[in-house]
Amino acid sequence: MNEWLGCDGSGNAPREIETVPVARRAMLGGALASLVWWAKGKTALAGVAVAPPPHQNERDILVMIFLRGGADGLNLIVPHGDDAYYKNRPTLGVPSPRDKTKNSKDRALDLNGFFGLHPTLAPLKPFYDKGTMALVHACGSFDQSRSHFEAMALMEHGQGSTPGGQNGGWLARHLSSAPGRNDSPLRAVALSNIMPESLRGATQATALNSLDEFRLILPDGDKDLQKAARARQILSSLYDGSDAVSHAGRETLAVLESLRRLDPKNYKPSGGAQYPDSTFGRGLRQVACLIKGDIGLEAACLDHSGPFLWDTHVAQNNLLPAQANDLAQGIAAFARDLDSELNRVTIVAMTEFGRRVAENSGLGTDHGRAGVMFLLGGGIKGGQVYGRWPGLGKDDLEAPGDLRVTADYRDVLGEIVAKRLKNDKAEAIFPGHKARFMGVTA
Repeated sequence: MNEWLGCDGSGNAPREIETVPVARRAMLGGALASLVWWAKGKTALAGVAVAPPPHQNERDILVMIFLRGGADGLNLIVPHGDDAYYKNRPTLGVPSPRDKTKNSKDRALDLNGFFGLHPTLAPLKPFYDKGTMALVHACGSFDQSRSHFEAMALMEHGQGSTPGGQNGGWLARHLSSAPGRNDSPLRAVALSNIMPESLRGATQATALNSLDEFRLILPDGDKDLQKAARARQILSSLYDGSDAVSHAGRETLAVLESLRRLDPKNYKPSGGAQYPDSTFGRGLRQVACLIKGDIGLEAACLDHSGPFLWDTHVAQNNLLPAQANDLAQGIAAFARDLDSELNRVTIVAMTEFGRRVAENSGLGTDHGRAGVMFLLGGGIKGGQVYGRWPGLGKDDLEAPGDLRVTADYRDVLGEIVAKRLKNDKAEAIFPGHKARFMGVTA
């Protein structure tokens, strides 16, 4: 008997695979490499999959969100208690919560009497108030280049100030040194066209635009249910042995079957969560689907709104509010959707650097130094703004007029790696740096 089961390596029409001789599974040792395909026939899945039992790992699932382009931390987490903020930003400054001359919807949302959230970040305020979201201000790396590419590369490679010298990304090093075993090809997922540098070198990381790209190609999809069921039965019979190839094949099929049952395309969020209809919102929606599916996910990486859209050199007040609101709506929907599952998830949103303290003539801000980090999850000791505030006075700034970095981003990530991801190899993950915990996690 012959069945149409997959595509050939060129992405052309499906090729015929003889399915009766079970002994041929050794020859098909690509472990479904000819059957599992990314959309548009990009490449085949060559890795094996071992889907762990639900909640087998005690480690948190890490969701990393990168705000590429240098998000303006001073307008996202507003230091309204520092008078120098308004002197430097007479036009761009977000009005103080106490400024009754301004419309209440335009004023910062007070957090602790000194800092406030940009009003478009309002969907995140309840999580801060409940103690599940924390913020870190005046944080970053010690790179002085003010170059997007250098600053991003340093952070994603887990370095401090000197480019080069490290192989692969910090998150890849974590995955390779984390305790326990997890061979799922969906252990780490980047919702992106390309693999982020933080995952570079990880053997079990997958970059894809949509979960629809990760599937088993069957005749006519699943429209002919009887034929599809027969095809799966045949594939199972090919991998019914006790050898390594059979084991890999069975576990790969198990992950694919889990995804089929999850049906990501028709996934229904819980708790009335409504994700924004944006690339970011759709990405988080798919991450939630994977987390609830218990198919071995440990890390997910997303970029917010594509490359450099936080790079607000001109007309910042026309650009930043929409960006911030999309970020807030997406994270808030994600947290509501996860509900109790949020207890085993840590969300980190960070940027490569902040913006210049003073606004420029184009009513924007130039590349600066210190930025902000958003932390949310069940293990986060929230309701606080962490970090030592260096001040915005003339004598407080770093030349040529930037907020100083007083919190190393590796201290924050190192604490999460150690306490939430249960990996005691933090010094190997961030070579040359001994993290000083700030107490942001339980």
